[in-house]
Amino acid sequence: MQLQINGQATQINATTLDELISELELPRESLVVEHNSQIVRQQQWAQTRLSQDDVLELLSFVGGG
Repeated sequence: MQLQINGQATQINATTLDELISELELPRESLVVEHNSQIVRQQQWAQTRLSQDDVLELLSFVGGG
């Protein structure tokens, strides 16, 4: 299925946010996910189904001084 991830059309196999994070090998600890303009808590990733043409913003925060 095709999604828009951070402004880029992306072909994925995942059907949930949790599967997508694994497929993209992203760090879960510092990741914030916006799915169709709604922030999704990490506890909800496994229950959040993805659909063709969904829009996602994936943000990783890096600490430092």
